[in-house]
Amino acid sequence: MENPHHVVIVGGGFGGLHAAKTLHRAPVDVTLVDKRNFHLFQPLLYQVATGALSPANIASPLRSIFKRQKNVNVLLIDVDGFDVSNNKIIYAEGTLSYDSLIVAAGVGHSYFGNDSWERMAPGLKSIEEATEIRRRILLAFELAERENDPQLVKELLTFVIVGAGPTGVELAGAIKEIAMYTLANDFRTVSPSDAEVILIEGNDRVLPPFPEKLSEEAKQSLVRLGVKVMTETRVTNITRDDVTVLHAGNTSVIKTKTVLWAAGVGPTKLTRALAEATGAELDRAGRIVVEPDLSIKGHPNIYVVGDMCSFTHQSGKPLPGVAQVAVQQGRHAAKTVLRRLQGKETEPFHYRDLGNLATIGRGAAVADIGRLKLSGFVAWLIWLFVHLMHLVQFQNRMLVFMQWAWSYLTWNRAARLITGGRQRYEAKYEPPV
Repeated sequence: MENPHHVVIVGGGFGGLHAAKTLHRAPVDVTLVDKRNFHLFQPLLYQVATGALSPANIASPLRSIFKRQKNVNVLLIDVDGFDVSNNKIIYAEGTLSYDSLIVAAGVGHSYFGNDSWERMAPGLKSIEEATEIRRRILLAFELAERENDPQLVKELLTFVIVGAGPTGVELAGAIKEIAMYTLANDFRTVSPSDAEVILIEGNDRVLPPFPEKLSEEAKQSLVRLGVKVMTETRVTNITRDDVTVLHAGNTSVIKTKTVLWAAGVGPTKLTRALAEATGAELDRAGRIVVEPDLSIKGHPNIYVVGDMCSFTHQSGKPLPGVAQVAVQQGRHAAKTVLRRLQGKETEPFHYRDLGNLATIGRGAAVADIGRLKLSGFVAWLIWLFVHLMHLVQFQNRMLVFMQWAWSYLTWNRAARLITGGRQRYEAKYEPPV
């Protein structure tokens, strides 16, 4: 008996997860490989970084998700490269053969050629990064509590977020809420409400993908919360003690000990390895340029979906790196594999924009859903519902719902734990490493 067609999916994020689910009843064998054993709900990662949720609230074990889907095998593999002439993926311990390959491995951070900034300004794409950011935020308040130098206290309680997309806006609002409400009565020497949160954006408005009116309403919500918003401002240098910015031709220095990065994405080593192996073109952001059916040119059995994919065939511009794009592309790639097996012509991918949501803080959000443009409390309720229902497992939904309800009633953030790294300083403050 001939072996079933073998589909290998690299990456257990939104794209890979939904590609595997789409093949549920298909006459194929599916192997889902990931260097982690869980699916991470990245849109809520900022809530882990700000102590509102614990990592387990937004992560689901891949084996648990697919335990009833008998044609899926999950393997813990950190892919190193690709042997496309022999249809194999390469990893440290060996190789794995495929008939069709769907790559949905995501992207990394881009510091625009200033990789040395990464140590001082961590990004937010993994649980480890989220807990590190949480540590830095909470540690800043702890160190300020025992510090006698008013200038150093001010620097410790100054938080700079670079990039005012959804992640940057959500981080800025959450940090300000922590300072004003959650920690308000927890300290004896310093006043957490004195903390200054500065949001820096190179464009002329926050949330650039949103309509201008909603961007302005989001900005006003941030300002009311006490966040200082700096648009049309470019970061030119980051050190352990300050951030140098350029605005309207003038350079200024912000003294701070905590800088968080939400400004750009770049290729991972896996993206570069796939491009090198297939001869695929990379766009300016380091994403792989794909054909209309999401395959790589010259390699009809290899598909790239999600953040690492540059798809410009619909509007002339790359699609945004959001979860709904990855979900739809993952499903389409899986269906395209089946169409090829049936000897049918492949169909071009068509993205259906279901809208954009971003939350600024308690009771404040913006929603751009078709003709519906909302801000404020109603938009916030929509944001809550959509994110809750898109969590993969029912258990996670219940845990997050109960945590949100408790936080709303008490202003408390239960996961305020400082873990890992160095938690002391000597003659001078040293940033956590």
